[in-house]
Amino acid sequence: MKSTSQSMIRWVSRTAVLFALTLVIQLLGLPQFITGPLVNAFLLLATMMVGVSSGMVIGLFTPWVAFSRGILPAPMGPMIPFIMLGNVTLVIVFFLITTRRENNIGFLGLGIVIGSIAKYLVLSQSVTFLVSVPPPVAKMMQFPQLITALVGGAIAIVIKQALVRTNFFKNHS
Repeated sequence: MKSTSQSMIRWVSRTAVLFALTLVIQLLGLPQFITGPLVNAFLLLATMMVGVSSGMVIGLFTPWVAFSRGILPAPMGPMIPFIMLGNVTLVIVFFLITTRRENNIGFLGLGIVIGSIAKYLVLSQSVTFLVSVPPPVAKMMQFPQLITALVGGAIAIVIKQALVRTNFFKNHS
């Protein structure tokens, strides 16, 4: 029982720290092509460092923060559930590809590429077939999302590799 509660406390505290860092990025008010990749990086870092459920939880909250901060303009409000779904898709696909291979850079890269494409497909298909948004908004939910997910994945790999070199994972398991 004690180890279960300790692992839950560890999960909550690590997820909270990564979510807080993600919030800081969003609250800085930087342009989308800076904020988007950094948020995606934190979704993937949470998945690598804490677990798939951590990445999913953060991915479900970040669209609401983006909307409340104006990063996500009002006409994109109807997209929030699909952005949430896109974030969760990125995290789950990445996790499934990298499970038990988290130290293999090839599988990390493959997980990022396939996860990013899956997120892109969720978002681009939602603006094409499910949600009526103005054309400029629809364009924002298509190719730029693929790029921000891929760049975020690259950032996540660099950060993870730096943490591995500092023995962060051995000291904080």
